[in-house]
Amino acid sequence: MRVVEAQPAFVLHVRPWRETSVIVELLTREHGRVGIVARGLTTPKRHPLRAALQPLQFIRVDYLPRGELARLIQAEALDVAPQLTGDTLMAAFYINELLLKLTPRNDAAQPIFDLYARVREELAASEPLSWTLRRFERDLLEALGVGLAWSETADGESVEAAMHYRIDPEIGPLPEPRRRADSVSGDALLALAEDRMPATPQLVELRRALRCVLEAHLGGGGLRSWGLLDELARVKPRPQS
Repeated sequence: MRVVEAQPAFVLHVRPWRETSVIVELLTREHGRVGIVARGLTTPKRHPLRAALQPLQFIRVDYLPRGELARLIQAEALDVAPQLTGDTLMAAFYINELLLKLTPRNDAAQPIFDLYARVREELAASEPLSWTLRRFERDLLEALGVGLAWSETADGESVEAAMHYRIDPEIGPLPEPRRRADSVSGDALLALAEDRMPATPQLVELRRALRCVLEAHLGGGGLRSWGLLDELARVKPRPQS
């Protein structure tokens, strides 16, 4: 296999491997998600490399593809990773976990790389967190080829702001004559379709609706970060993220 050189990538996750090494999950621009083994990171000479291989870091990387896990040759940081705290840091963990679960390895998808670059900037800029996440979820589904027409029902009718709908993960909005706890207003769906931030109650509705869709594509397994975000919302009430 030929060495992949100077590949721009974002670090999604790092976990220990054996005594002195780690496995790093990267989102690369040209090769999608790539798993890489970085060996011997505990020696003093390797500390700059270890600092570069941290979640959210933007790097340039050389690696040798070798089956499921590639071998790291070298990497260098291209910027300073966002210094996130609290809810925003939890949101970043959620985004990374979602990408790890939904993107296959070695499947090129530059729109997903560009989407991650955008949401990383939005998190660093302290954009409204709930809306940032809803837009990311919507656009990730689209980039994965499973996006929905949020402004149209499954029958091709236009969504009406005053009506309520339930979301079928495969075919989209369906009219819900009786308003239910898990339904979403047409106004919220239209705001999502038009990229227009709605009021807080509609953001809560969209959170439920998009989670339903994502759960279907995750195979019902759910995410660890969902539980943490839910617990945080209970301890510290605020517009849910």
